[in-house]
Parts: sequence; C-alpha cells; structure tokens
Amino acid sequence: MKDFKALQQQYEIDVYPMRDVVFVKGKNSRLWDDKGNEYIDLSSGISVANIGHSNEKVAQAIAEQARTLITCANTFYNDKKALFLEKLFSVAPKNLKKAFLTNSGAEAVEAAIKFARFTTKKKNFIAAMKGFHGRTMGALSATFKKEYREAFEPLVPGFSFVPYNNFEKLAEAVDDDTAGIILEVVQGEGGINIGDREYFQKVRELCDEKNILLIIDEIQTGFCRTGKMFAIEHYGIEADMMTLAKSIAGGFPMGALLCSGKIQIERGKHGSTFGGNPLACAAGIAAIDFMVEYKLWEESAAKGKYFREKLEARQLSKVREIRQIGLMIGIELKEKVQPYIVELLSLGVVTLPAGTTVLRLLPPLTIDYADLDAAVEKITAVLA
Repeated sequence: MKDFKALQQQYEIDVYPMRDVVFVKGKNSRLWDDKGNEYIDLSSGISVANIGHSNEKVAQAIAEQARTLITCANTFYNDKKALFLEKLFSVAPKNLKKAFLTNSGAEAVEAAIKFARFTTKKKNFIAAMKGFHGRTMGALSATFKKEYREAFEPLVPGFSFVPYNNFEKLAEAVDDDTAGIILEVVQGEGGINIGDREYFQKVRELCDEKNILLIIDEIQTGFCRTGKMFAIEHYGIEADMMTLAKSIAGGFPMGALLCSGKIQIERGKHGSTFGGNPLACAAGIAAIDFMVEYKLWEESAAKGKYFREKLEARQLSKVREIRQIGLMIGIELKEKVQPYIVELLSLGVVTLPAGTTVLRLLPPLTIDYADLDAAVEKITAVLA
C-alpha cells in the first residue's frame, strides 16, 4: 500500500496543522483510517457533515446528476439550479428573496462585501472581535485573529472590530460611511460564543435607523446545527444578507449568499464559474430534503441538551465552562486544548479547537445516542 501521508507531504503546500491520521472512509458519525481503526467523529469536517458522512441520498443524487450534466455556464438556465433555489428558499427566512450561489463560505462573504458596497454606496464595515469569516482577502479583512491577518496586510480597507455582545461599543464605531455590520450569531472559531438576543435586536434597530446592512454569517451555524434550521431564528430578527456554506449540500462544496429585497447589484458586477453548478445543486436538494424529512433541527436540540447534561454530570476538573446551543458545544478548559485533542484522537474521538482553550464539538446531527454516550466516556477520561 502506498504511503499516503508521505505523498501528501511531498506534493501539498504545507498550510494546515496536520494530525497523524489518514482517513479513508466515513459513514454517518464514524470515520475509518487507512489502518482500519474506527473513530467517533465529533467534528463533522467543521460542521460540514450535518447529515452524516456519505449520506446515501446525497450520494445517489450526485451519481445520477453526474451521468446527466455536471457543469453548466451561469449564462444559461438550468433545471437543477432552479429546483435547488426553490428548495433553499422553502426553508430560508421569509424576508430573504434572492441568492447568489458560490463554492464556499468565504466566497459568499466576498459577495456580501461587494453587494453591500454597491447597494449603499458606502465603504466601511464593522465586525466582531473573535469573529471568523474566511481566509480570502475580503473575508479575511472581516476576520479578527491577527495571526491570520498580519502576513497579508494591507487587507481590504474600511474594516473595524468591536467587542462581541457589547452594543454600546458597536454603536460608537458606526459612522456616516458604514455600509454593513457582519456578525455570527454564534461565534464558532472564536470559542462557541453565543450571542445575546437583546444585543442582536438592538443591532437590527441600529441598522434600520442608520441605513446599514446587517450581514449574518451562518456558514457554521446554518442547516439545523443550533436546534433551528438557521440560528437567527433564535433571535427574532431579520438579516439583510445571510452567508451559507458547509453543510448546505451534505458535504459537497457549495455556498450561498441570501439577500433581502434591499440588495441591489447590476448585471455583470459579480460572477462565479462553478457557483451553483448542477452537481452541487443536486446534492443540495437531497441534503435539504433529508434535513426536513428527519427534522434534524429537533434532533440537534434534543441531542445537544442530552450531551451537555451528560457532560455536566461528570466531575471534569479541567473544565471552566460548557457552552452549548443545539449540537454546537464549546468546552472551555483551564489550560491549552491541543494536547487533549491529540489524546482524544488516540482514543478514537475526533474533536476540534476553537481558540487556544476551547474544545469544540460539532458531531453529525444524525449521530446516535450510543455514540454520544461513548464520546462522553472518552472525554471524561481525559478531562476528569
């Protein structure tokens, strides 16, 4: 058998902090490595496999579409794109009326920045400390972490950062040239920081008062992750634009920017070669159908509550706090998290960091309770 790790090290540009495992197969909430070892996946590829790895309905839809039509230039109409858009807006917040389809979340953020500037004729944006919106130049400009930003400056000008959940500081940062405010309702990369309902309602009112566009980033929180189809549903507000990706198509690369009737963009001002291709749209239809058929928002809410209660019942001396909304869980430790991620991997549990001290758990929403129980035992073993 070939040495897959060595091959990847030889040919791939070294930008990722690699873990010493080669995954070759996945099914629902389980992964297998090239040595046949089995793992419980509590990461979902960073909230991508919400409907489980290698979901049969998505696999079948991709196979059928691949034999029919894989690509179609966006200057032509396409049956699968039309049907996917209809499906997407059947579950989206009702004030959002139009979509620009992309290949990733970062591309959706890039589109939001351009559309906001074009619509408002203003240029500045306010984002949150600890917020994460992507690594391309525009999305990176809205991302807070200096380690991601400094080597690539100057970035897109006009971005400022304010403390999350602090309305007074945000209001102070607004000026006459503020085009948009971009926020996650739950900060994923930043530590599973859950937004306050009152804070977001005040931000919405401020945007209405000052003619500012509110851009809500649901790339990680969307599609049932937080116990609702979209996390914004917990907050009683409407976004002017919403960015989506990750689990939108069951693991197939896809993203979207959803826009309210306020957003204006002229023909020819933006585009994407692969955005909304028939293969991605077929996967997206199957993924959303699966979420609705199995009411995965209810599964997420129930399993998240169960998981948290099981963890809180244990004596976890290394834990400072557990933050949870649906199956989006952050375990804040009293020390650095990375050694525990490595130890859990050796015990057959795949987890993620969120900052330097938070263990992030984003299991597939289809995970069964036996796997949740087994994961609790392994987590307890390393954090007790």
